[in-house]
Amino acid sequence: MDNMHGYQGSSIVQYQDHNDEDSRILDESQLAFRERSDGRTEDGASSEETEGHDNDDEIYEGEYQGIPAGSRTKQGMGVWESGMEAELRNNEEELAEQYEVIMQECGHSRFQWLLYLALGFALMADGVEVFVVGFVLPSAEQDMCMPQEKSSWMGICVYVGMMLGALFWGGLADKIGRKQSLLMALSFNSFFTCFSSFMQSYEAFLFCHFFSGFGIGGTAPIAFPYFAEFLSRDKRGEHLSWLCMFGMIGGIYASALAWAIIPHYGWSFSMGSAYQFHSWRVFVITCALPAMASIVAITFMPESPRFLLQMGWHDKAWMVLKQVHDTNMRAKGTPEKVFSVHQIGILQPKDEIVEIQTDTGTWYQRFHVRLETLLHQIWKNFLKCFEFRLRRSTVLLMAVWLTLSFGYFGLSIWFPKMIQQLQDEEYDSRVKIFDVEQVKDFTFNFTLENQIHLHGKFVNVRFLNMKFKSVTFIDFLFDHCDFDDVTSMNTYFKNCTVRSTAFYNTDISKEKFINSHLDNCTFELFKQGCYIDFSNDYSAYWVYFVTFLGILAVLPGNIMSALFMDKVGRLNMLGGSMVISAISCFLLWFGNSQAILIGILCLYNGLSISAWNSLDVLTTEIFPADRRTSGFGFLSALGRLGTIFGSLAFGSLVLTAKAYPILLASSLLLFGGLVAFKLPDTHDLILM
Repeated sequence: MDNMHGYQGSSIVQYQDHNDEDSRILDESQLAFRERSDGRTEDGASSEETEGHDNDDEIYEGEYQGIPAGSRTKQGMGVWESGMEAELRNNEEELAEQYEVIMQECGHSRFQWLLYLALGFALMADGVEVFVVGFVLPSAEQDMCMPQEKSSWMGICVYVGMMLGALFWGGLADKIGRKQSLLMALSFNSFFTCFSSFMQSYEAFLFCHFFSGFGIGGTAPIAFPYFAEFLSRDKRGEHLSWLCMFGMIGGIYASALAWAIIPHYGWSFSMGSAYQFHSWRVFVITCALPAMASIVAITFMPESPRFLLQMGWHDKAWMVLKQVHDTNMRAKGTPEKVFSVHQIGILQPKDEIVEIQTDTGTWYQRFHVRLETLLHQIWKNFLKCFEFRLRRSTVLLMAVWLTLSFGYFGLSIWFPKMIQQLQDEEYDSRVKIFDVEQVKDFTFNFTLENQIHLHGKFVNVRFLNMKFKSVTFIDFLFDHCDFDDVTSMNTYFKNCTVRSTAFYNTDISKEKFINSHLDNCTFELFKQGCYIDFSNDYSAYWVYFVTFLGILAVLPGNIMSALFMDKVGRLNMLGGSMVISAISCFLLWFGNSQAILIGILCLYNGLSISAWNSLDVLTTEIFPADRRTSGFGFLSALGRLGTIFGSLAFGSLVLTAKAYPILLASSLLLFGGLVAFKLPDTHDLILM
């Protein structure tokens, strides 16, 4: 416990274990609060629930008696704390101790499992959003004629939205509440996700997915603190780890739906040639279903009572705690057991949202003042994460979040790109080359794929109702030819001569003729959009299957981290998992085939997931209630920034020697793991 001693200025206080039964602990806690209370609020006014009672009135079991009038002031505080700060901290510690005892009385049963499912859908939506861009990008860039150099911006744009969303929604949840902020964030995400599926231009699709990412960025920073504030100390580590599993479930959901929907080109319709709704757009809509389900479920959940107490709404907090208690007691078959808490400590809120009279200025002026005040309070709350007693922990967490995100997601992006490169090399090795080819008076009505035609001549040839896939014509002559109802993908004409040729109802534009000469050619009824085809396309199914295997590989790690989070400890699991993951990176030396790379990917994901789960638990527990989601949101945003840099850095290393990604990932993970051991352990501590 010596290391805990040096962390007395932390945002959490040590929980003293008692050998007595829970009922005796609760009675002693209530007795201590009654000795400090005269049954009146701090303003001297009676609480609404206690109106009509005098100080000498009998206290009935199960009846809320208001808040205590004052709190004791402990001696021996550090010289750096003023008297007012010391008293405030004492009040926070006393409230945290009593809140822990209350949560033990409420128990862990039906209410927590219902909230677990409601928040699980939110984290499932987060997991889906991570994969949706990678799944739809190959189809979207073809459907919207997206240039290859612009395709990487879609993934970056989503992560930038997630980064800004984590900052905003995390800060907002500490001011207006966990439930309300999470509902707003999920609504933002589901609306723009559905809306993006109807966008026909690349710019509009990018715009919608930026705001979709902005909405989903607030789920993790709010969901974990929201759930933690309904858990007692002995349940917190395990059940927060179980909640982490929904990210994996979201990935499985996304990969399974992508495999089932996207390759089915027949799942589409069109309105003329300008509006196309292909199967990948159906997949985008289905990706919004988890967020919608979470919105419905969370609507019926109450606000966090810990947040309500922090804001000074003690009556509402008591009602929520009674609801939790009664729900769990009914589930356990003891509905007659009465909620015995009569008094709850309260903290004076440090700031309030500015209220303006309806006749003050115009509506947009009032809105501007409220918004400006709210943003100012969010900024102040963010700065409080760097106060003296939290500064060291925040800086260490920043290093861990940044290194883990950079190394983990960077290498996770490098794996599929390497597999894709091996597939492309295998595809290119099967190319058919036709040299000095001469064809006259012939009709092509079948698909030409993966071919190169050199120094040939087509005279009076018809291309009717056919497809070109990865076909290149070099130094070729087309004389009196007809292209009718032709679609093409990755097809080009280089140094060709085209004479007296008609192009009718095709997507072959003049841009596909590179250094070519066109003489007396006509282009009529040009097809809008680009060609998408998954027929006989094995690689599409392969990508989804590999992703599915990589996600499924984290299942054992998720289960182990949940079962052993409290036994092994947060720090040992976080630091140990990162160090072991760093060592496993050296297995990439043997990744010379697709099968070996897939095996290493599954092993790497399985080893790394414990680090993520323990980091989520540790981040939730370190920050106090008044800045818990703000701190989590800031660190989550930093993690998204690390993901962006990691994707750019590791994406550029695909064509380089394996030593570079191996050394970069292993060194970052090793450094982050060693830093993690310096963090304060929150295993035996009560949430402030």
